[in-house]
Amino acid sequence: MSEDKKKALFVCLGNSCRSPIAEAVFQNTVNKMAIGHLWEVDSAGLADWNVGYSPTDRALNTMRKHGLRYNNVGRQINNDDFNNFDFIFGMDEMNIRDLKSLAPENCKAKVFLLGDFDPEGERIIRDPYFDNHDRGFEKCYEQAARCSKGFLEQLEKGNVK
Repeated sequence: MSEDKKKALFVCLGNSCRSPIAEAVFQNTVNKMAIGHLWEVDSAGLADWNVGYSPTDRALNTMRKHGLRYNNVGRQINNDDFNNFDFIFGMDEMNIRDLKSLAPENCKAKVFLLGDFDPEGERIIRDPYFDNHDRGFEKCYEQAARCSKGFLEQLEKGNVK
């Protein structure tokens, strides 16, 4: 990977569970690899429901449980994101469909399903929003951790096109 700063955006429907967890996990992963200074990381939602709000308490609790710091608030993806970020990761196939329909022609960002980088092959990041327990949030964290590592390994090998 070149020394140019890369930018990654994690997107789910509401920016209250999956994408903030993925953002925090990815930032933690690059920090542990001593390449955090080479990355700008953010998250956004396709919908505007959580603009200005913190992630759900269960998402924040999951992040704290794993020692992840998080102080961003929700925001909605916008057209500029498609030319500001190098990589935009959706959490499920509906996110990908919506992202591709919103993407301006010839935009800079490469849009990927985050789960495509899961070495265990779980392509869809678990959406725990409607769960009445915390297990789904833990599952989302575990998937984001595997996918972040998997993506960075593939990027390092030059396999991300």
